Order: sequence, then structure tokens, then C-alpha cells
Amino acid sequence: MNAKRVKRLKRHLKIRKRVVGSENRPRLTVFRSNKYIYAQLVDDQSAKTIIASTDKGKEKKLDNRMVSAKSLGQIIAKKAQDKKIKEIVFDRGGYKYHGRIKAVAEGLREGGLKF
Repeated sequence: MNAKRVKRLKRHLKIRKRVVGSENRPRLTVFRSNKYIYAQLVDDQSAKTIIASTDKGKEKKLDNRMVSAKSLGQIIAKKAQDKKIKEIVFDRGGYKYHGRIKAVAEGLREGGLKF
């Protein structure tokens, strides 16, 4: 495994020790690949995924990954509002808080979720 991936996995394990989701306040976990970004709301107590979404297959606006990441956050926020979820715990998956991860968080906040 390359050094960047190992560092990310170490950061992810540190974050997962502290961040736990519940039914009332689920954990939003983010995974990004080079092309796409994935997000899901997880209830860690019952080990179930409540909501999942990705920008894969969606219309890309001017092929801009930042715009599609922000819209993914807004989509997740809308689905969460429909399930009466107002607060979440944000798990950035070991990624640094910038770029597409930050865009997802901004989309979630614009959608009305608090974390």
C-alpha cells in the first residue's frame, strides 16, 4: 500500500474511535474516489445504513466535481429531512477537510442539517 493511503487509513481509524452515530443522530460517512463521491447515513447502534447516495450516474454540471459533490450533500440533506433527521455526526473518512469533502459538508449545511 502506498504511503498516502496508509496515512488516510490511520486518520480514519482515529476518527472512528470518537465518532459514533445513533438513530436520532446518525453518522454521515464520505468516501471519495478519483471520479465519484459516495455518502451514507449510518446508525452504528443497529449497524444499518439509513440513506445512501452517490454522484455516479448523475448529470455532471460542466464536468465539475466540486459542484456535483455539493449537490450530493444537498440530496442527502433532503432525504434526511424527509426521514425527520435534523442532526448528524460528520465522518470525513480520514480525508482532509478541503475540496470535495468540504463541498459535501457545505451542501449538507445548505440543506438544513446540523453537525
